[in-house]
Amino acid sequence: MKASLLATGPALAVLFAVAGLVFGAAYFAALRLTVDDFVSGRYRPVSAILTLTRFAGAIVLFGFAVQFGVLPLFAAFLGFLGARMLALGAARRTT
Repeated sequence: MKASLLATGPALAVLFAVAGLVFGAAYFAALRLTVDDFVSGRYRPVSAILTLTRFAGAIVLFGFAVQFGVLPLFAAFLGFLGARMLALGAARRTT
């Protein structure tokens, strides 16, 4: 694959949409673990670390995407929202 093909707007948008989806899946999985810990009354330092890591990861992903313009940023956000929809659907099925 040529480097010039990866530099096009639509290809970059697809790349960032997939990155947003993958990051979002990890983000909401970590959120679920953190919520489960707090609801059960357990406090573990891992919960605080997961929370800080989630926030830092979101800042890094969206900060990196904005360096390439508004289209990759929007695509990353849409991928992230897609992961949110999947996580909410999975949470509704388990309750």
